[in-house]
Amino acid sequence: MPGFELFGEEERKEVNDVLETGILMRYGFDGPRKGIWKSKELESEICKRFGSSYAQLTSSGTAALTTAMAALGIGAGDEVIMPAFTFVASFEAVLSMGAIPVLVDIDKTLTLSPDAVRAAITPKTKCIMPVHMCGSMADLEALQTICNEHKLILLEDACQSIGGTYKGKALGTIGDAGTFSFDFVKTITCGEGGVVMTNHKDVYVKSDAFTDHGHDHLGVDRGADLHPFLGYNFRISELHAAVGLAQIKKLDNFLAIQKKNNQILRSYIEQIPGVSFRLVPDPAGDSYSFLTWFLPSQMKTEKVIEALKKEGILAGNFYWYANNWHYIRKWDHLKNSKSLYPLSAEQQKALIDLQHNNFEKSDDIMSKCISTAISLTWTEDQVHEKGARLFLVLQQALS
Repeated sequence: MPGFELFGEEERKEVNDVLETGILMRYGFDGPRKGIWKSKELESEICKRFGSSYAQLTSSGTAALTTAMAALGIGAGDEVIMPAFTFVASFEAVLSMGAIPVLVDIDKTLTLSPDAVRAAITPKTKCIMPVHMCGSMADLEALQTICNEHKLILLEDACQSIGGTYKGKALGTIGDAGTFSFDFVKTITCGEGGVVMTNHKDVYVKSDAFTDHGHDHLGVDRGADLHPFLGYNFRISELHAAVGLAQIKKLDNFLAIQKKNNQILRSYIEQIPGVSFRLVPDPAGDSYSFLTWFLPSQMKTEKVIEALKKEGILAGNFYWYANNWHYIRKWDHLKNSKSLYPLSAEQQKALIDLQHNNFEKSDDIMSKCISTAISLTWTEDQVHEKGARLFLVLQQALS
């Protein structure tokens, strides 16, 4: 799954280009950098590869989400509807803007349930934020319909689904804005980094300034730039962008490897009676970075997890229901409103209320779900070997 598995001469070449100039910052120093602009080049490649009109690189996926929300005008008191299964960065970004995360149930896509979204809309709702988890996508047609009906913003958190598509369009380019994370374990990596993608020029212009202390970047001398509004330091460095520039050129190869390995592994697991698989709204658009499967009950799932642990093959097989980072069940710091800085009264109330919210539909799905990460380095023989071992463990555990 992660691009770091296939580092090579391409990454070293791009990084060395930067090191030879000594200019690690993405802005300014025009003379000494000798025409080397890795961040600009990567932004251009992102637009070309994913079909987005504009791209603004950031220091992380979290910074990308925060930037996108700022550029879209999401802030104090605004409610952002998001799934109960995501990574903690999704709600961290919402809270950092003074907005209120409204967590709702998922369905068997492992993403936002459109029915749960409809039920959660209030006069304070400003944005619907699907999180395309584990390589696949939300039901974007249904969510876009809801947004259109209620005049809401659609912001895609596509950080975990780089390379996935929905009805021919790249995930992250379908809503008003979308984000990728390029951290170390993403499909393509910069080491650390992220990007805001949008087809709206005004959102891009605002993102461009917001990530660099509000600089408007309109003059030839950065020191003389005007500051039309407040911003933050969410810049990516040229070194990180250089790594990403090499990685994005390998993406199609990564996706092809993932698909092949995913389908071989699935051919073993699908032979087990009672096993079912994640619902993918557009199967042709799956990035295949994970194979996600369900067992008939929580008891049987926990039995399989223990068997995988005993056989030494639990690594790479994720039981999200017991995971600290990705599912609301274990987010005590969120539900107890544990913050180093004071949150608004509205935010605190919304977070405390999460302790009493009913997520039984999500619990029912997540308690029976296992996701297997697909490695780029597996040989075909190794995939068959892993599949055969998984088959035997499942067969014995479920007998």
